[in-house]
Amino acid sequence: MTYYRERLWPTAWLYISTALIIPASILVFLPINIAVGYITAAVLYLAIVGFLLWSAPLITIDEKELRAGSARLPLEIIGDVATFDGAEATLERGQRLDARAWLMIRGWVSPVVRLELIDESDPTPYWLLSSRTPELIAEAIAEVKLRTPGK
Repeated sequence: MTYYRERLWPTAWLYISTALIIPASILVFLPINIAVGYITAAVLYLAIVGFLLWSAPLITIDEKELRAGSARLPLEIIGDVATFDGAEATLERGQRLDARAWLMIRGWVSPVVRLELIDESDPTPYWLLSSRTPELIAEAIAEVKLRTPGK
């Protein structure tokens, strides 16, 4: 059973800003052949959009683990869960960031959730994940731990 699922899709401004490749491609190929410019612009823009969609990571929580992209974290080694938004999230991603932390942050998603690790053998002190709804991640982890003792 999945308790939480979120795909970190890029925001609209990212698609709009990458559309600048269209006039750039047309201008580069204009002296050679205008048709080649339009075709190149369309192919490049579609490739960028495809890459953005393909690379959007997925965060899921089930009864055993949290998955963030291709990384997996067993729920039994998660200790405290803290959520941050606004200026606090900026500090967590910057000045307060521990260099040993595992990160999955995206520039287009401001809020973050910090998952403290209680595994003594793991040198990673915590995971820091971007999420549009970090409170729901914290609630899902708490719910799973409540339903399955020992997690």
